[in-house]
This record gives sequence, C-alpha cells and structure tokens, in this order.
Amino acid sequence: MPCRGVGVHSGARVAMVLHPAPSDSGIVFRRSDRGGASVAAHWRNVQESPLCTTLTNGEGISVATVEHLLAAFAGAEIDNAVVELDGPEVPVMDGSAEPFLFLIERAGIVEQDAPRRAIKVLKPVRVADEDSAAALEPDVGFSVSFEIDFSDQLVRRQDITLSIDAESFKADLARARTFGFLEEVERLRAAGLARGGSLDNAVVVGDGKVLNVGGLRYADEFVRHKVLDAVGDLYLAGGPIVGHFHGVRSGHAMNRRLLETLFADRTAWCRTTLGTAELAEAVNWASGARVARA
Repeated sequence: MPCRGVGVHSGARVAMVLHPAPSDSGIVFRRSDRGGASVAAHWRNVQESPLCTTLTNGEGISVATVEHLLAAFAGAEIDNAVVELDGPEVPVMDGSAEPFLFLIERAGIVEQDAPRRAIKVLKPVRVADEDSAAALEPDVGFSVSFEIDFSDQLVRRQDITLSIDAESFKADLARARTFGFLEEVERLRAAGLARGGSLDNAVVVGDGKVLNVGGLRYADEFVRHKVLDAVGDLYLAGGPIVGHFHGVRSGHAMNRRLLETLFADRTAWCRTTLGTAELAEAVNWASGARVARA
C-alpha cells in the first residue's frame, strides 16, 4: 500500500512506495509519473534549491525534500532501496522522520549478503561563510553536534551533541519536526514555497509561542530537527560516515558543500568495510526496507 501525503513546498498530492533493491545499489528515487526515470541519492546530484534538498538527474527529472526520508533510511540502517514517487516531491507527512521510520519498520528489514561499506573521515575538513559553518572530523563512530541561533525569543540559541545509532536516532531525533515562523509564511508562499505547509506538518512559531496544539515534542525540538536534516544530507555521501559532524547555523546548501570539500581531498577520507567489531562502535546506518543490513 502506498504512503500518500502532500509536498510541503509544491502542495501537490503524492504517493510513495518503498521497494527492495540489490546490494550496493544505494538509494534511488524513481518517478513513476515520468516514465520511471530515476535519480540516485548522491551529493553530486544535489540541485541548488531554497529550504530543502533537491536531487536531479541532469535530464530534467528532480525530486525535492528528500532529507527527512534519507534521515529515516540512515536511522533505520538502510543501504539499498528504490523510492517510487508519482510526483516531484517526497510527502512531508508530519514534518519529521518518524512516519517514514514506522513504514520501514512495518515493511521489515532484510540483511543482505554483502559487506557494509562506509566513508571514514581521516582529517578535519570545514566550510564556512559569514555566520555559519560545517565541519567533519575523525571519530570512532558517528556523532553530531549542532548550534542554532535565531533572533526569535522563543527559539533563540540551542545546541546539542549526540552519538547516533539506530536506537538513539529513533529516540532522540526521529520525531523532531521541521519549523518556521508565522511572519515568513506570506513571503515563502509568494516565492512558490511552503504551499503545502500547515500546523499538521511543521512547528510554527508566532506571537512568542508555538501555535501547534500539544506544543513541542522535545524541549529543544528546533535544534534536534536541524540535526535530523544534517543526518539526511550527510547520507548523500553514498554510505554511512564514520566521523563527527559539527554544524553552526548550517543548512542544506552548506551540508552539500561540506561533502564536496571532503571528497575533493583524497587524503581526508577513505572507504572502509564495517565488520562485526566495527558495527558496535561505528555508524551503522543503512540497510534495507526489505533491503540491506550487510
């Protein structure tokens, strides 16, 4: 049965189905409404777009807002899957990764007879602009630290550091929703964005308070969602990362720049195979909605 929802930016109704995929095939998005044309989930295929991560195959086929689903794949340890969509954007669901994680767990995860391949960070790399930065540095597993700083008095400055594996992703990140500010809604919609956004799929802050019934899911849900976004963006490396990510007001474009910078320096990373011992201490993110945990 397909998962159905709305694209947060396009406002279009879309159906999505997750399919199994062979070992070492990675995550691939397939547009059933465009003759089955596909685009691989890889940083080289990222197309510049505001407020979300969009992938393109360079032939006019794109898929927008992939970051929450990719974060769920990362958290559920999914290496290989085909994501079939009948529209141009992944459904936003409730604005978090939890609905996708539920679908993956309900479908079941199948271990594949292939080694798990990862990207190991060997030395620090960093990108920055005037008020934001992102960095990767060596670590024994996968961990993230993040800082945000908004002028809004409710959000303000928040920071968090987490070691991330399947268990901690589900408990500490999966339910964190995307967020926005009431005063920005008209501007975003005039720019053709957030047409599908609502209190059902985003935390909205206005008049010094959270407008959603029930309030926040975590006291620091805002910074946790930024971590969730980063986990999804970093999964575009093409496999799990063994290293530490540090973000300061970093967004999707900067996360992509960081991956580009990492892979441009052949001395900064290496490919590695995660064996049983390494799985206990290194990031395990990827395996299969009826797919891989090799």
